[in-house]
Amino acid sequence: MQRTANQQDIVENEFKEELPFDLSSNLLEATTPRRDFLKFLGFSTVAATLVASCEMPVRRAIPYAIKPEDIVPGVPNYYASTFTDGGDYCAIVIKTRDGRPIKVEGNPLSSITQGGTSARVQASVLNIYDKARLRQPHADGKEVTFAAVDRMIIDGLKAATHPVYLLTSTILSPTTKDIIAQFIAKYPTAKHVTYDAVSYSGMLLANEACYGKRTLPTYHFDKAQTIVSLGADFLGTWLSPIEFAKGYSKGRKVSAKELRLSKHYHVEANHTITGANADNRVTCKPSEIGAIAAALYNAVVNGTQPSLGKNQNELINKAAADLKKGNGLVVCGSNDVAVQTIVNAINDKIGANGTTINWAVTSNGRQGVDADMVALIDAMNAGQVGALLMHGVNPVYDYYDVTQDANSKTIINKFETALAKVPLSVSFAERMDETAQKSKYIVPDHNYLESWGDAEPKTGYYSLQQPGIAPLFKTRAFQDSLLTWTGAATTYGDYWKQYWMTKLGGQANFDKALQDGVVEPAGAMAVAGGTYSGNIAGALAKVQSIKSGSTELVVYEKIAIGNGGAWSNNPWLLEMPDPITRATWDNYVCVSPNMSKKLNAERTFFHHTTAAHSYVRVQYHTSKIIIHIVTTSVFIYIIFKAIRTVPVHPVEVTYFVRAVVSAIFSTDTTVVSHLVQALAAVIGSRYRTNVFARGVIAMLTQHRLEYRLYAIRIFGHASKITVDTQPVHFMRFQHMFFTHYRNIVFCLATHHTSTATDTSIHVNRHTPMDAG
Repeated sequence: MQRTANQQDIVENEFKEELPFDLSSNLLEATTPRRDFLKFLGFSTVAATLVASCEMPVRRAIPYAIKPEDIVPGVPNYYASTFTDGGDYCAIVIKTRDGRPIKVEGNPLSSITQGGTSARVQASVLNIYDKARLRQPHADGKEVTFAAVDRMIIDGLKAATHPVYLLTSTILSPTTKDIIAQFIAKYPTAKHVTYDAVSYSGMLLANEACYGKRTLPTYHFDKAQTIVSLGADFLGTWLSPIEFAKGYSKGRKVSAKELRLSKHYHVEANHTITGANADNRVTCKPSEIGAIAAALYNAVVNGTQPSLGKNQNELINKAAADLKKGNGLVVCGSNDVAVQTIVNAINDKIGANGTTINWAVTSNGRQGVDADMVALIDAMNAGQVGALLMHGVNPVYDYYDVTQDANSKTIINKFETALAKVPLSVSFAERMDETAQKSKYIVPDHNYLESWGDAEPKTGYYSLQQPGIAPLFKTRAFQDSLLTWTGAATTYGDYWKQYWMTKLGGQANFDKALQDGVVEPAGAMAVAGGTYSGNIAGALAKVQSIKSGSTELVVYEKIAIGNGGAWSNNPWLLEMPDPITRATWDNYVCVSPNMSKKLNAERTFFHHTTAAHSYVRVQYHTSKIIIHIVTTSVFIYIIFKAIRTVPVHPVEVTYFVRAVVSAIFSTDTTVVSHLVQALAAVIGSRYRTNVFARGVIAMLTQHRLEYRLYAIRIFGHASKITVDTQPVHFMRFQHMFFTHYRNIVFCLATHHTSTATDTSIHVNRHTPMDAG
C-alpha cells in the first residue's frame, strides 16, 4: 500500500474514541482488574446491545402531493434494461421500489444470456449509491458548472493544432457509435482508439489472419461433445462467461433426449472455476501453453506422440482421440497471435467451424488492439495529440507498460507520463479514479441504471437499456457531452428514441421492444463456418522459440472484481469469497508446497505491483517444525486461567483444543506453533480472548485440506502490534484483521496432482480506492 501522509492520518484517527475501561500497562495490576477485564471481554456485546436498545430517531414521511401513477408505496416495479461494462454484456431486469433500484436479475428473454447473471451484474446496483461518485464536473481540480466546462472544452477543441483522440473501452452500443461518428465528422482530425484493459488482441489479429475478420466468433458450448480449454477460464472470466456457462451446463446434463455428457479437458497454470469442473485437468507453466497447443495440433493431424510431461502427454492423446470423433471445440486464453493461429488450425481440422464455432453471427465483446494503444502513447509522448477524451477506461491504473526509475526506484506508468504532455485531457469517469485525477477536466457520466442506451453484443442481436431512476447527481451522459461539443441541438435521449422508432417501424413495435428489453431475429441463430487460411507453419515455428523461465508469474482476473478499477469500491464484490481459495478482501500469492520449500527463507520480498498503486509483500517462513511441549503447556495454562477468570462458551474451548492438537500433530509448517505463541502472548496481556482467538483459529482449522495457511506473522507486546514493521494500535489491528485483511498476507499453498506448477506463482491484486 502507498503509505501517503493522508492515508497515515486516516489510520491514526480511525478509532479516536476512548475505551471505557482502564488501559494501564498490566490489566491484572489495574485498580479494578476483574471489573475492567469483564468490561474488555464484553465490550462488543454490550455495545451491540446498547445500539439495539436505543430509540431510533423519528423520521417523518411526507406523502406525495401528486402521486406518480406508476408508483405504489411498497410495491416494486420492474424494467427491462441492459448491463454493459466495456465488452461485458448482460440483459437484465431492474427491480425498483419507490423509484429506487434495489435488485438486478437476468432477462430470460435474451437468447444470449438466457436469464443468467454474474457477480458484477448482481453487485452493480450498489454502485449507483456509492458515496464516492462524482457529483458535478471538475476543471483543474475545482468544481464547476456544465456551462463553464463545456465552454472551456469547446475552446480547447477548436484551438487544438494536433489530432483529437477519443479513447474508450469496447463499445457495444450502435447509437453511441453513431454519435462518435458525428463527433469525428465535426473534428475531421479526430481518431477513435479502443482499449481493453484485459486484452484479446491476439485472438482478433489471429482471426483476421486466418479468416479475414477482425472479430470473435460465437462459441456453441452446448453443441460440443469434446471441449479442450488451454488456459481459458470460460466459466469465470474469459470473454462471455454468462453465455458460456448456460451453453456448457446443457452439455453436462443427461436428459431423455441426450444421454451423453460432454467431455472436458483443461490445461491451465493456476486454479480456476473452469478447471475445477473439468473431467481431466493438468497444469503447466504459462510459457508452455503454446507447446501444448502445437503438440495437440500434431496429435490431431498426424498422430504424433507428444514429448512433454507425463500427465500432459496423457491428456493430449486422449483429447486428440476424442476431438477426431466430431463436435469438438478448442478454446485458448493466450493473447499470443501464434498460439491462437494454431488453435484456429486445430478447430479447422476437427470440423468445428460451422458446428461448434459460428462465423455467421460474430461477437462484438472485445474490439481493442494493443498496437493502437501503443501508437497513441507514442503520439502523446511526441506532442502529436491535441486533446484526449477518455470514456470507460482507467489506463493510469491498469495499463501494463511501466518502468522503474533507476535512482528513486519509483514505478512510472508510461501512459501517465504521456498524459501529462497532452494540453487538453477529459475524463468521463463516475468516480475520481487514477486517470481522472490526472485529467484537466472531468465530466462525470451517469451510472448505467440512470441511463438510456443499447447494445449489440452479437451481430443482429440487440438489447435496449432504460433507466431505473433519475440521475442522483449533476452528471451527464457521455453521449450528451459529445453532442453538446459537436453543436447538436438534440439530447441523447431524444436521439436514442428516434433511432429505435425508425429502426423498429413505429411506436407499437418500440413499446414492445422496450418492454421485452431485447430485439432479436426470429427462430434459431444462423450458423455458418469459415475458410481457414492461416500460416500454421510460421505459427508452429514461433511457438517453438518460446523459452520457459525458472519462475513464472500468472496475473489473473478475479471472478468478483475482474481486473479491479471501478469495481474495487464495491463492498459486495470485495466480501465475495473466491470460489477456489475462498479468500475475501485479500491480496495474496498462491504457490505450490514445493515452491515454498525451495524458497527456504524466513522473509522474501518479490516486487511491487505498481500499476494499480498496490503493494504486495510476500512473507514465507519455511523452517523445520519444532513443537515445544513447554509452549503448549504455557498456552493451556493461560487458557485455563482465562476460563477460571471469566465464563467461556464450550465452543470456544473446542477451538482452543483443536489448535493445540493441530500444533502437536502438524508436519508441514511451523505456522501453528507461531500461532500458539502469538495467541499466548495476546491472551497473556489484555486483548480480548474470545473474539480474537476464535476468529484466528477458525481460519486455521476450517480451511479445507487442499489449502494450507503458510504464513501469519504477528508480533504483539504492550498496547502495540507490529504489522509489516508499522506499529498499529490493537483496535486498529483487530479492525484490519476481521474486516479488511489489507496488511496481512495469507499464502495459500495449492496441492496439485502434477508438479508442473512448483515454479509458478499466482497473484491476485486489487486496491480499493478508499484504501489509500
